[in-house]
Amino acid sequence: MNFRAAFTPKPFSVKMKHTDKLLLVGSCFTEQIGSKLAAHKFTVLENPNGILFNPISIAQAVSSYCNEKLYKDDELFFYNELWASKKHHTKFSHPDKTVALQQINISQQTAIDYIKKADWLLLTLGSAFVYEFVNVTVTHQYDNVAANCHKIPTNQFNKRLTSAEELTALLNKMIDDVIAINPSIKIIFTVSPVRHLREGFIENNRSKAVLIQTVHNLVDDITVFYFPAYELVIDDLRDYRFFAEDLAHPNYAATNYVWEKFLPAVIDDATVEVMRQVNEINAALLHKPFNPTSTAHQKFLNAYLQKTLQLQAQYPYLNLKEAIQYFSKA
Repeated sequence: MNFRAAFTPKPFSVKMKHTDKLLLVGSCFTEQIGSKLAAHKFTVLENPNGILFNPISIAQAVSSYCNEKLYKDDELFFYNELWASKKHHTKFSHPDKTVALQQINISQQTAIDYIKKADWLLLTLGSAFVYEFVNVTVTHQYDNVAANCHKIPTNQFNKRLTSAEELTALLNKMIDDVIAINPSIKIIFTVSPVRHLREGFIENNRSKAVLIQTVHNLVDDITVFYFPAYELVIDDLRDYRFFAEDLAHPNYAATNYVWEKFLPAVIDDATVEVMRQVNEINAALLHKPFNPTSTAHQKFLNAYLQKTLQLQAQYPYLNLKEAIQYFSKA
């Protein structure tokens, strides 16, 4: 008997190469995939605004990079002894307003410069619910949408479920902004498999349905692609064994399973082979010798130093300085 229905995502018509530059924006699942890409020596810029969950905040962030927006001090607010931004994660908050604004704009300028030369933009949508500040003057549409609630009481927000039609129009505008400054960029949408159960079981499913409908309104398999991370966890693995104790976040095994499916679908074969060699070096870096001064360990270090130097010479774009320095201890 079959106890699960496994499936393999369709390979992209265009695939990632190791020399490509990747910009990742979205939910915490974005950061899990981003950390794996970075560990395999891809050039990655991850969440310049911090973790973002709703598509409106994601679209606003990406369009702000395209439009070279820098923030002003009157766009920050003071709460709980911290200066914060409605459009940024709490990691940018600071007791000093000048420091908070400086942190935001340094990250913003990095994203402005990076998106112009990025080869791929990977967007992970987490929830179709948005939280709107109720006491904010709205000059432009969506000015009152919070990218992060900063632990402000819920009575300061209006919560609403967006529609696929609304999000499709907004994300289409964002795609136009991106292509206008970088015509050759490719865009990948994913829907986060993280379950937003604090919204409620039914509400979470309604939210994910809106997101899935939205991204499939946008996909063209030429410039805009869809990777089914949500379906791999929810429909393929389909078991609480693959979730953390909160029963909402996919665990290490689930994330690795999605990663294993991501490789052949999204990344070209030659790059996957280089990644395998990088992974071997990464594993050697984690090796804990019983006796660091032993002859055996010195031979181990020297052997991996030669492997790393050879890989660096063959692929000069890889950043293997840390590994070379570590293995040079022999």
